[in-house]
Amino acid sequence: MKTIDNIKLKEMFVGGYKNLLAHKAEVDALNVFPVPDGDTGTNMSLTLGSAVKEIEATEGDCSQLLTEFARGALKGARGNSGVILSQIIKGLARYLGDEPQITTKAFAKALSSAREVAYSAVTKPKEGTVLTVIRSMAEHAPAIANKNSSFITFFEALLAKGEETLQKTPEMLPVLKKAGVVDAGGRGLLYVFQGFYLALAGKEIEETPTDAQPVQPVLTQLDTVGSDEHDLDNIKYAYCTEYFIINLKKHITEEDIEKLRDKLMTIGDCVIVIGDVNLVKVHVHTNSPNKALYYALQLGELDKIKIENMLEQHRALVRTREANKKPLGMVAICAGEGFASLFRELTVDEIVEGGQTMNPSVDDILHAVEKVNADSVIVLPNNKNIIMAAERVAELTEKHCYVLPTAEVAEGISAAVVFDPSLSAEANVEQMKEAFERVNCGEVTCAVRKTELDGFSIKIGDYIGLDSKKIVSHSKTLDKAVLGLVDKLVGKDSEVITLYYGADVTKEDSERMTEAIEEKYPDCDVVCYYGGQPHYFYMISVE
Repeated sequence: MKTIDNIKLKEMFVGGYKNLLAHKAEVDALNVFPVPDGDTGTNMSLTLGSAVKEIEATEGDCSQLLTEFARGALKGARGNSGVILSQIIKGLARYLGDEPQITTKAFAKALSSAREVAYSAVTKPKEGTVLTVIRSMAEHAPAIANKNSSFITFFEALLAKGEETLQKTPEMLPVLKKAGVVDAGGRGLLYVFQGFYLALAGKEIEETPTDAQPVQPVLTQLDTVGSDEHDLDNIKYAYCTEYFIINLKKHITEEDIEKLRDKLMTIGDCVIVIGDVNLVKVHVHTNSPNKALYYALQLGELDKIKIENMLEQHRALVRTREANKKPLGMVAICAGEGFASLFRELTVDEIVEGGQTMNPSVDDILHAVEKVNADSVIVLPNNKNIIMAAERVAELTEKHCYVLPTAEVAEGISAAVVFDPSLSAEANVEQMKEAFERVNCGEVTCAVRKTELDGFSIKIGDYIGLDSKKIVSHSKTLDKAVLGLVDKLVGKDSEVITLYYGADVTKEDSERMTEAIEEKYPDCDVVCYYGGQPHYFYMISVE
């Protein structure tokens, strides 16, 4: 698809809304900046919902569709994030509305317009936010468009760049790094663009209930409140105040609107004043909402006034957190999307990225422990090089911290399987320890240097199988190395063989490997899961 017509454009807008709505709860949970009021996903979805409603009955060309979509977004803009999203849409519409046909190159230029309009709407732009994400996408879009005339490949590359930038936002905003999250607005924007892509690609957009629990991504653990509950002290301005100014007085000019912006800056922050002499949208965080309304009344009539107490919103979040606190939680360290998903399915609360070649710090593990909404936490290090760091955490946290010395990810999985929240921490530790100690583990990797070790003459590129102590198999082929390792791990009493295949193994190859092991060990149950781990083709457990 090299051009977008009015029909596809409408589908694209609806797709962006549906995809954002499906992930609303997740985006809400990421919200810690500028205040942790947990409403970014809600505000952005309501903004986009208003825009979609505006175009429901539109049958006109792309220009008309864009105009009405932008107007609907402005009318329905809610919160800081919603207003900025409406301005991104305004920028897209401003450029694309004059284009005879929408190509990837035209869309790339429209993103530059979106960036300019969005930045101009914010009095004091802050990097590490949704603004950073749209700026990065706009900067790289022309080069992407030059290589990709198809909108499908264009959006794939654009989304990859946006995600790359989003993952850097914690390094730009200390409040994000402290909370262990990426920027909520940036995440919401990417869900909108992902929806654009899915709609154009003809792919189904999964719709979930709007009150669904947030889905926690591998590297971005969500926590609305965080371990510190002193965020109330950091809310300088208590009232989120929004309104429209309509029917502006005849003598009002653009300069008067700018003066309103300056006045609002003296009584609050997060000031956004957008629009023209026909309609003005205002957003401000202030302790004097009465003054914010009084200043606006000098310009015209007020409409759709909304004043929310962010202090009370945050108190409600804290109360919810306390109500949902549980006696015992878990933290696991692992590398690989598949392993992270498995641990989450086993009710592990927090995942810390790390493994053999990337050991997390004591602070990384401590932060995860503090985020768990529980009085006691069991930590699964899942690597012998991480155990000592995890043990230091127990000395630093006020929580009851129990470190199980799991030396392999497969051991951690076996331990998590028998976790029982109805039991005490001590009983769980004993039960989980017994479970992982029954497991024989090994892994298959590729030799990176020539060596003589453990009786094997190994060359670069050879496949080697390791148990917990040494190399036990070696081959020029992966299959033989795997089978050789399994031979060493299986004993006379073995009942279950579990394979976890890594990022460099296809599903088809893993299925073929599973069948070969089943054939060789008919008395054992053989199961295979996607681990997604780097460096190791397979991690294997036998019990």
